[in-house]
Amino acid sequence: MQGFTHAQGPLRVVFGRGDRSRAGEEVARLGCERALVLSTPGRAATAEEVRGHLGGRAVATFDGARRHTPVEVTETALEVLRDARADCVVAVGGGSTTGLGKALAARTGVAQVVIPTTYAGSEVTEVLGETIGGVKTTRRGPEILPEVVIYDPELTDSLPVSLSVTSGLNAMAHASEGVYAGDSTPLTTLIALEGLRALRDALTGLTGVQGTGEHAREDAHRDARDHALYGAWLCGLVLGGVSMSIHHKLCHTLGAALDLPHAETHAVLLPHTTAFVEQALPEALAPVGALFGGSAGAGLHTFAASLGAPTRLADLGVDDGDLDDVATLATANPYWSPRPFTRDDVRALLQRAWEGVL
Repeated sequence: MQGFTHAQGPLRVVFGRGDRSRAGEEVARLGCERALVLSTPGRAATAEEVRGHLGGRAVATFDGARRHTPVEVTETALEVLRDARADCVVAVGGGSTTGLGKALAARTGVAQVVIPTTYAGSEVTEVLGETIGGVKTTRRGPEILPEVVIYDPELTDSLPVSLSVTSGLNAMAHASEGVYAGDSTPLTTLIALEGLRALRDALTGLTGVQGTGEHAREDAHRDARDHALYGAWLCGLVLGGVSMSIHHKLCHTLGAALDLPHAETHAVLLPHTTAFVEQALPEALAPVGALFGGSAGAGLHTFAASLGAPTRLADLGVDDGDLDDVATLATANPYWSPRPFTRDDVRALLQRAWEGVL
């Protein structure tokens, strides 16, 4: 894909291969002088490379980001930020690192530059989910939205295919749920469907790159990576533009209560939550079904299985004895859903997801 820069409202998006080298330029453009670089332990080497691009503006590094953004980790990172007198954060990694950057910005007002390495999509939203005591709560506000996102597909080239698949399905969940959101608009629906199409094609390509020679395969691989990150951006825009519902509520509840991997949980639940809502809104989800063949829920289930994604909560180590408590937690507080549900409905949905049967 050809690189581009897109600015809408307070968010600036820079997209292009090798554009992580522009991190220092973007920090300077924000008027910041002292950057704290954030990452998980697994992305520490990439964070150090980005720190080099920041030059003298990099004053500290914190590589302790964790999934579900535990408040205790945020408090530790907050001490590092204050000791370094940082005026911005540069988050390098997936949703865990992005979430930590948002949590720090929400508490201090520092600017954020995010350099995603997965397809999480949360980097373009003003939504923050934090976990304390095994419970994940979500809030939103303009102070949470990053100022700059740098999408560099080169950082995803070496992402394992299995992780690419689950991360991509995570992004697709934003778009699928956005199609039936109560506050969706024709524009958000268009963006959602284009994001789903882009990720469908990209993930299919990544799991079966074709070509007559090595260079052709490399070109096809890079093209798939570019379009996967493009699709993730669009799906993230949907996540930030509308209110999420039963799918994200269940994923957050499961993830926080059982410390499940975020992307894999979305991948497993997506066909089941979609099929559940589809029974009430078949027309709204018909375009999603058209993209994947047949009904939306069944099409997504077949698609995920064809990519080798986990299709059962049991595959993630969930014990069926945990499902009663999760159903109770998920329905403890009321929230909007296009299809009304009871605790028993949620329990039955979780059982199907645990077994992997629609």
